[in-house]
Amino acid sequence: MGQLEAKESLPLAQPYLTTTQHESRHATRSSKRIVMLSILACSVMWVLLSSIGGSAWLPAVEQDKSETVTSCHQVPALSPQNPPSWMVGMDRYLESDVFRNGSIQKLSGAVRLATESFDDLGKLGEDKRWDVMYDFAEYLNKTFPNVHAKLFLEKINTHGLLYTWQGEDEELKPTLLMAHQDVVPVPKSTVDAWTHPPFSGYFDGKFIWGRGASDCKNQLIGILEAVEELLKSDFKPRRTVLLSFGFDEEISGPQGAGHLAPFILERYGKDGVAAVVDEGAGFADPWGMRVALPGVGEKGYTDVHIIVRMPGGHSSIPPDHTGIGVMSELINLIEAHPYQTRLDDANPYLGLLTCGAEHAPDFPSKLRKLLHRRQKSIHSCKAKQDHLAIEAAKQGPGTKYLMQTSVAADLIEGGVKVNALPERTTAIINHRINIGEHASDIHTKIAHLAKKVADKYNLTLHAFDNHTETPSSITLYPGSEVLEPAPVTPSDASTLTPWSVLAGTTRALYGEDLIVAPGLMTGNTDTRYYWNVTKHIFRFTAGWDGESNGLGNIHTVDERISVKSHINMVRWMSLFIRNMDASHLA
Repeated sequence: MGQLEAKESLPLAQPYLTTTQHESRHATRSSKRIVMLSILACSVMWVLLSSIGGSAWLPAVEQDKSETVTSCHQVPALSPQNPPSWMVGMDRYLESDVFRNGSIQKLSGAVRLATESFDDLGKLGEDKRWDVMYDFAEYLNKTFPNVHAKLFLEKINTHGLLYTWQGEDEELKPTLLMAHQDVVPVPKSTVDAWTHPPFSGYFDGKFIWGRGASDCKNQLIGILEAVEELLKSDFKPRRTVLLSFGFDEEISGPQGAGHLAPFILERYGKDGVAAVVDEGAGFADPWGMRVALPGVGEKGYTDVHIIVRMPGGHSSIPPDHTGIGVMSELINLIEAHPYQTRLDDANPYLGLLTCGAEHAPDFPSKLRKLLHRRQKSIHSCKAKQDHLAIEAAKQGPGTKYLMQTSVAADLIEGGVKVNALPERTTAIINHRINIGEHASDIHTKIAHLAKKVADKYNLTLHAFDNHTETPSSITLYPGSEVLEPAPVTPSDASTLTPWSVLAGTTRALYGEDLIVAPGLMTGNTDTRYYWNVTKHIFRFTAGWDGESNGLGNIHTVDERISVKSHINMVRWMSLFIRNMDASHLA
């Protein structure tokens, strides 16, 4: 790849002219008058809407119009120009049967180590279930001798692994590649349902089977394989490369990434890293369009705990509604009042819709019209209902919850005996918070609905006031983890940015008929701890096998990954490291 300056424009797949380039001064003055009238009309409409009941919990939306997506720029395939012979030879080797066979053995061996994360894990050094991480670290040490001989390894909080490949130019911000060592547990009751034992690492000629094969030991091993081969080829980076591997991501990562990220922040400072790539979204084919969807954002997260206290007694003389009945009514009320389907201007899904309208042969005409209407109404009032979001949501729940806060009543408990009235009933309601909304919006809404039930049954409501519990009451409090929606990574492809390097790398590997569009994660990754490390966080599982597309049964029976997908992960990581190294990003 030719070296590109940070302010240098990248070639575009299609020319892009803004309409403002053709506006006359008269049109500009007219547009200003229109904007002022629109603002006045919006103000009047807001006053009117504010008086309508039932909208007390709708959030005040803060939108940055400068970030509104109006075009789907595509970066040309990006790879080093005039590569030396060693680089050409290495790339050929990564596609060879010799490398393939060795790669299968490396990933299979990693899967055979049962690095399970349990919700009830005790303290490090006390709970022996952590000790398997020592075995995993030793496996990596033996499997990747060049990495461990030439990179500086620091163990953070015992099992967190931070590798530093020091670059020649200390003025350049590092590239940071992430993965996690742990996997979700395999319930004993499901072991017999697996086609191949869950920690066998069995290879059937196409797939490697086992827990962690696709979440995400494939990414961890793929990163290390890429670095190992670059080292063997005597590649010397200008830009420092960091490898950060947590060990408890599946239980929210407080011991792993929760310590690694502050350590990196202390060393390199706020926004001191050029880009982060962690596990995340992959590839899809909406509307007949092949698309890669690197996650540039994550929804937020909050649990709401509900406690209903009611008088006990013998069940032969019950009240009309027991504590379980009251709890059920409140849960039913919560489910009957879902959050609005709303596509915030900062939501990455708007970028996918824009790309679909430009490139997808089967993009629905109604969506196209609504998208065009939205793009033309930047300065006009937003309707109370987001018709574009509502129409897009008809594609299914997987799409709907990219634009709507989800609600799931996941846990409920009450009563201890069949002939005794329940005195204390508890429930936990999980929420994944939409882009443009906040945890406080969820708490306000739940409190509003709980008050209706409390008033109906003459119960005292304690809404988010330090876990207060009294007899005959409803108590609400947040879970220990409250996570706002992640800052959205810039995805401008018109100039040299980390996004454009990532997109160009992806199109170089998979072809320029592949569209790269911003994606959104509905779940959360270890990147939650890295928001201050860089503004450029990408959640992307870059290995792809078009014949075996999908998530590889993550978190369930028969988790597996195709070898083709894994090899492509290695190739992508190798090329991304080199492309970041050649770019003139800061």
